[in-house]
Amino acid sequence: MTRQAYSSMLLSTAAALTLAFSLNASAAVDVDAAKSLARENNCFKCHGVDKEKDGPSYKKVAEKYRGKADAEAKLIHHVTSGEKAKFPDGHEEEHKNINGKASPEAIKNLVDWILSL
Repeated sequence: MTRQAYSSMLLSTAAALTLAFSLNASAAVDVDAAKSLARENNCFKCHGVDKEKDGPSYKKVAEKYRGKADAEAKLIHHVTSGEKAKFPDGHEEEHKNINGKASPEAIKNLVDWILSL
């Protein structure tokens, strides 16, 4: 095998693995379950998928955290801790927590869905 053919084969393999991992990560999100959890917790009262409300749209949240290694952890903390949220008029309130009956996996799925937008 020539050096050029070997390099080409390595690049093809790397591209295939990258695609496989990215598809697998996307496939892991259960969109219906994420939206259901968001509805159950009235998240859509303040957040739209692509429309600003009292809170930022989920697409805007995804843009803010895109490429950041700690994005998932930060958002999980945000939806479970009651930390302060700033509103358009400048006032702050405690962010509503996800219902305590939700499993850690369900919360992670919700956050992963938001980050996938």
